[in-house]
Amino acid sequence: MWNWLRRRRGGPALPDALWHATLARYPFLAQRSAEERERLRALSARFLADKEFHGAGGLVITDEIALAIAAQAVLPILHLGLSWYDDFVTVVVHPDEVVARRTHVDDDGVVHDWDEVLAGEMMEGGPVMVNWRDVAAAGLAAEAGFNVVIHEFVHKIDLRDGAADGCPPLPTRAARTAWLAVLQANYERFREAVVIAERFGGEQPWLDSYGAEAIDEFFPVACEAYFVNRERFTQDFPDLTALFDSFYLRSD
Repeated sequence: MWNWLRRRRGGPALPDALWHATLARYPFLAQRSAEERERLRALSARFLADKEFHGAGGLVITDEIALAIAAQAVLPILHLGLSWYDDFVTVVVHPDEVVARRTHVDDDGVVHDWDEVLAGEMMEGGPVMVNWRDVAAAGLAAEAGFNVVIHEFVHKIDLRDGAADGCPPLPTRAARTAWLAVLQANYERFREAVVIAERFGGEQPWLDSYGAEAIDEFFPVACEAYFVNRERFTQDFPDLTALFDSFYLRSD
């Protein structure tokens, strides 16, 4: 099956059955307007033509897997264009989460080693890694605002200007200042809510608490929810919905 997609550069559009099966599996894609669904289908086909998929841990890449990832990956750039992803070629797909060994040397020269469980990861100017278990479950996880593909690809968008700071490239310094002011205020409010929940038994915020790690993680965590459960996200972050609309719905 995967051979068909690898041969499709300059060929026919995505097969109807494959495309409709993808929409059925991921309601947050199917719920887009008819115009956006057509744009999503065309951009997904271009993504598949431009990128290379590699299965890891024995996973065999099928058309279903490749298109599921492609359709979710291009959702953030639906109105921006595929050039936003021109700094890499490879998408690596693991069957499940990955345990990565980390090493850090602190300011005193002490070496710290630990294991980190990764649902996904991306490298600046390099490949993107996701795991198929979470990708496959993204339709159901949308209720909670989770989406590993969108998370990792928003990191790519954030890093387009070389800085992982929660702000994508914007046309002016004033626009950047305004963006960070809104994002920072929401991040600090969210982080405080997470601290109250974890330390003092307060109500757990709806948004994934991983977003409280740092502002450059809050941005992709917020974007996950914005794209897959806009209505619920807007209840908690109405000004972020407006901010994200101003960026993601523009046309370059």
